Amino acid sequence: MKKDKKIKLFLSIFYILILSIFLWVFFSHFTIEEITSYDFIKNNRNYLASLKEQNLFLLILLFFLATIIWVLMLGFGLPIVLTSGFIFGSWVGSLIAVFSLTVGATLLYFFANFFLKNFIEQKFSKKFSSLSSKIRKNEFLFFVIYRFIGGIPFQIQNILPVLFKVKLKNYFFGSIIGMFPQIFIWVSLGSGLEKIIDQNMKFPNFLDLIVKKDIYLPIIGFIILILIGFIVKKSFFTNDGNHGAPTKNRT
Repeated sequence: MKKDKKIKLFLSIFYILILSIFLWVFFSHFTIEEITSYDFIKNNRNYLASLKEQNLFLLILLFFLATIIWVLMLGFGLPIVLTSGFIFGSWVGSLIAVFSLTVGATLLYFFANFFLKNFIEQKFSKKFSSLSSKIRKNEFLFFVIYRFIGGIPFQIQNILPVLFKVKLKNYFFGSIIGMFPQIFIWVSLGSGLEKIIDQNMKFPNFLDLIVKKDIYLPIIGFIILILIGFIVKKSFFTNDGNHGAPTKNRT
């Protein structure tokens, strides 16, 4: 037992150390103002477009590995899906994003199941106890709906199924199916932003931006997805203790 605690302590320290090094290296090269500036985004868009033409496979591999590391570092999903659309376009970007996010989340779930199980149970078991009865009825269907509805921060959503002892294959394939609709919408938005940046030397104002179909169609799609999620939640989480049932997630 003491040996297990030492291993968990070592891994926790190692994780914090790697995360600290990653953040230090990143912010020693870039500032928040720099990476959010229009010139920075446009210049890197041109570089990524060139790299994609030269070696698409390498770019996909690098993006895949970066996404897995990002998820393991407890990063949230929105930057990944927007970037995937920005680089690869709507359909290819959606496939790459959903697969890489799912692999990262599954690895995180596997890690959490071994080393964070007691912590997760202490923190969340009471709040989400009502979901246990749902998952026993049909684990795979439950998990697809759990991913689709969301309402829980992406980082916590990835490790919370430890409470329900979800099978690894159900976690993996349920994540792909459940997350794909919202990932496709956000990836499409990222793809739309890339087209706008390609066509404009300066960032357009909000009104000019919002009337472009590459922007307003994904937003409309997201609103529709929220409404569908609300209906699914109402029909799936009925009566027997809705406490802890999730609501629509923002990746």
